[in-house]
Amino acid sequence: MKTITGKVTYQQLGTGFWGIIDSSGNEWRPVNMPEQLKIAGKKVSVTIKEVDDMSIFMWGTAVRILSFST
Repeated sequence: MKTITGKVTYQQLGTGFWGIIDSSGNEWRPVNMPEQLKIAGKKVSVTIKEVDDMSIFMWGTAVRILSFST
């Protein structure tokens, strides 16, 4: 588990998906993005756990959000 702070982004690759870009420029792709966070540009702090996720999206590290604050 780790906590990251960053901005929410919507990536229009393929069918599109939500992600988070942290303050260091790392890209995170939540597999369970809460509806409350689905606002492009929103600043968030999330506690995440990396997960194995077979996906068509070649973007970011797949993670599960365990908790969040805005």
